[in-house]
Amino acid sequence: MSILVTGGAGYIGSHTVVALLERGRDVVVVDDLSNSSEESLNRVRELTGRDVTFVKADITDRSALDAVFESHTIESVIHFAGLKAVGESVAEPLRYYQNNLVSSMNLLGAMADHDCWDLVFSSSATVYGDPEILPIPETAPTGATNPYGQTKLMIEDICRDVAASDPRWRISLLRYFNPVGAHPSGNIGEDPNGPPNNLVPYVMQVAVGRRDKVSVFGDDYDTADGTGVRDYIHVVDLALGHLAALDHLPKGCDVYNLGTGNGASVLDIIETARDVSGQEIPHEITDRRPGDIATSLADPTKAQTELEWRADRGLELMLSDAWRWQEKNPNGFNEPD
Repeated sequence: MSILVTGGAGYIGSHTVVALLERGRDVVVVDDLSNSSEESLNRVRELTGRDVTFVKADITDRSALDAVFESHTIESVIHFAGLKAVGESVAEPLRYYQNNLVSSMNLLGAMADHDCWDLVFSSSATVYGDPEILPIPETAPTGATNPYGQTKLMIEDICRDVAASDPRWRISLLRYFNPVGAHPSGNIGEDPNGPPNNLVPYVMQVAVGRRDKVSVFGDDYDTADGTGVRDYIHVVDLALGHLAALDHLPKGCDVYNLGTGNGASVLDIIETARDVSGQEIPHEITDRRPGDIATSLADPTKAQTELEWRADRGLELMLSDAWRWQEKNPNGFNEPD
């Protein structure tokens, strides 16, 4: 019996595959490699000393998904696959709705047709929009402010409706906050195609000399230093959260925040990255980005209580591990030109 991990060659997916393999589970990865590298899975094999089955496929193709279920005995699924850049989703909303919704509906349909009822879905704190309550509990109002977040909300609703239609379903929706860091070996980490959309990989690329400076989008927010505050979570803690969710799947469908409950500002990140890397990290203050909010912090109490999971790794370790990955792999998984 295997666990199917869609998008398993990506950043969070590859770290979760490591955790699964280290626990002795058999894993099948399906990934179209549109924003990931098969080299990440080669590194996973080296780290764990175990094999992982890889199928290159786009899960918007239902026949490709059915072929995976027909070739392997799948007991549960962790679903990461999907487009994930907020700004890109605003520019290309139809592409995001087509990709993220169709792939998820295909997956749920294939699972039911092949008698597989256990699912952990990768959702996002973006579903909360500009939060009315801090820290944010799972009961807080939702209201995504961009098409990416809307697709996550819509897939959550689809999962709830599917679970209500058949009592065999057990689905966990994991809303995670800001994943950062890398495996402590420095052999796998975040390797975005093109300029990073997220702060920490951008900061690390400046530290390693790939980019000139960090743009800080606004310093007039209602925060201690005027820059945006986010709840950063180490990717290894996040991966372990998926294993905890598999171990404690609900009857029906339920939702959990995965975060630390602690906040760090943009300037905190830059200062800590400078400390751990020993590199200068030039930055400039620019205008706010449309849609950005001042503060986002998780209330992780429910996950701590019901999943018996806690994010233990602090900000300095997150950035030390991110720097180790970047320093060992200045061009990511690609060899230099």
